[in-house]
Amino acid sequence: MTLTTNFEKSAQEAWEQDRAHLIHPFSSLAANKEEGCTVMAGSDGVHVMDAEGNRFYDGIGGLWCVNVGYGREEIIEAIVKQLRELPFYSAFNNLTNKPASALAAKLAELAPGKLNHVFFGTGGSVANDSAVRLVHHYFNRIGKPYRKKILSRQNAYHGSTHLTIALTGPVYQAGWDGATDLVHYLSAPHSYRRPAGVSEEGFLDFLIQEMEDAILKLGPDNVAAFIAEPIMGAGGVIVPPEGYHKRTFDLCRKYGIFYISDEVVTAFGRLGHMFASFDKFGIEPDIIASAKGISSGYQPLSATIISDEIFEVISRPGAAFFHGFTYSCHPAACAAGLKNIEIIEREKICERVRKTGPIFEKTLHKLEDLDLVGEVRGSHFMMCIESVADKKTKALLPAEANVGKRIAQNCQKRGLIVRPLGQLNILSPPLTLEVAQIEEIGAILRQSIKATMDDLKKDGFL
Repeated sequence: MTLTTNFEKSAQEAWEQDRAHLIHPFSSLAANKEEGCTVMAGSDGVHVMDAEGNRFYDGIGGLWCVNVGYGREEIIEAIVKQLRELPFYSAFNNLTNKPASALAAKLAELAPGKLNHVFFGTGGSVANDSAVRLVHHYFNRIGKPYRKKILSRQNAYHGSTHLTIALTGPVYQAGWDGATDLVHYLSAPHSYRRPAGVSEEGFLDFLIQEMEDAILKLGPDNVAAFIAEPIMGAGGVIVPPEGYHKRTFDLCRKYGIFYISDEVVTAFGRLGHMFASFDKFGIEPDIIASAKGISSGYQPLSATIISDEIFEVISRPGAAFFHGFTYSCHPAACAAGLKNIEIIEREKICERVRKTGPIFEKTLHKLEDLDLVGEVRGSHFMMCIESVADKKTKALLPAEANVGKRIAQNCQKRGLIVRPLGQLNILSPPLTLEVAQIEEIGAILRQSIKATMDDLKKDGFL
């Protein structure tokens, strides 16, 4: 990528404006204010470029979302065409538009079982917030307004609205308020960190017993829903023990509790299926929340997909549906979603991920021979590397070692962007990676982790 003098000048201006005025989501505002931020300026396929012309593998897929990769002219043209025809119109009351109607029908076709009704929003937080509001409204309509409690999990991530930050595990809540009175937190199904001497089967039994005990303590008639990611994303890419989803689902059915599957990350191919809940984990939830890969990030879009049972109740005469947003059913966003799904189906990206995903997993698992790497975990194109000070005890390095950030910085120097979260580094690249590119990413990670080990030794942390 060649930058002109004018572009370089505008990039410098962007850097200065950003530093002075822009509040970044989930960031160290103090560090950004002090150091400024990297200005991203271009993209192509599975790569992004900064304003200085440096080219990187996008190891985080934008942020779990650029599933079909960058530079998809078909999606861009679909958005532009829609903007020319009808850039926006409200979907309130009795108004609709063709892309929203068509996308709702397509999602109903793709979703499992009786999930046939779709509410559109603009992001994952909105999708999960809407899911809980719909569940609460359902119970209000059937005369059970006391059913309000939501079961969530430690280390979950479900969003950052006032409601969804409450659904999100307490690790993200320090110093912030949320509707935590509504939420009861269960243990994270994190087998790597299970108690010493406990088998995975025993750990699973503990998790299920803990959940049932919580339901009984809260009172089954007070619990509205359980919300769970098929694989926990920002909480550390935690894959639950085999059978966990089916057993938690069965508990929900036993006590009349709705099951909300947060597929904001896992849907639209990331685990090799359009929706992972049924095709990978064998459950048919009452609600699926989705976003990110629904449009591959080309437009802000989310979809909360609900069952016939819930819709039948909330659509009865006698009460207005007081929920929605100006940009619900945005025609250009829905046009992007339709074209994105068309590409995923036409190019058989889900089938492709079922072949290349295990190669990505195997490549990253090879890093476990490094002393700093405690565990590599995840599935397909949703992976995490956890660093430890001691592989036997699984002890962590002190927070001030900034091990995740160090690895991310060393990766960026070598042409790969990964996401640091404390002692973790997360990868969620575009689903279109070729095998040779996977191998190159693996080599960059190995070099970068080795360089980080040298840095940590030099600074007295190892």
